[in-house]
Amino acid sequence: MSTRTAVVTGASSGIGAATARKLAEAGFHVVLTARRTDRLDALAKELTADGRSVAVHALDVTDRAAVDSFAAGLDRCDVLVNNAGGAVGSDPVATADPADWRLMFEVNVLGVLNVTQALLPALVASGAGTVVVLSSTAGLATYEGGGGYVAAKHGAHVIAETLRLELNGKPVRVIEIAPGMVKTDEFALTRFRGDAERAAAVYAGVAEPLTADDVADTIAWTVGRPAHVNVDLLVLRPRAQASNYKVYREQTQ
Repeated sequence: MSTRTAVVTGASSGIGAATARKLAEAGFHVVLTARRTDRLDALAKELTADGRSVAVHALDVTDRAAVDSFAAGLDRCDVLVNNAGGAVGSDPVATADPADWRLMFEVNVLGVLNVTQALLPALVASGAGTVVVLSSTAGLATYEGGGGYVAAKHGAHVIAETLRLELNGKPVRVIEIAPGMVKTDEFALTRFRGDAERAAAVYAGVAEPLTADDVADTIAWTVGRPAHVNVDLLVLRPRAQASNYKVYREQTQ
């Protein structure tokens, strides 16, 4: 039997890179995609040194022509992990820059749509395909200053929910993973446009926020369930986070 292939978008860092490692360890041939090929090449070098099977493809998920070309070049696809995404800004709705909202919608919603549509025929043809949508607890509940990101992640959540209905009866399952507070090197820093102090404040006093490995381990577990088992929606938070707006923070002296 041919080695199963898993495509991971946004694999150049954070959750995407961690997920690629986990799936490679599980025996998948992992196709690493992202815009930053230098980081993908470094990850591929790491994984191949450990005897893992990987391939690297530069890909902007918002470029539909590029996505279609990428899909056409794949021999097979058994698992798609829609991880590419992100937040920009934290302004209230009244003063938010529409350009920020457009950017977040393009990558978090249309990016998921583009890659899923392009790879769906191969996923069906595999006989036991899996689509993973990495959404967020922001896709399930709102919070102040998060309007644009919340709207985008609600869109990703709806794609997963609708696709599951529409694929009923076909050999493809749709899994949604919705993480809460995850501390990675780039997410908050990107959101606050490189302001390291504001980025650090997000996690201030939180003893153990989730890590990229925590989320990747969860993704790999859901993908590893028998093909007839569908984990529709899995919400993942650190113990300190009871909701998007209730987080226990230890007091510093």
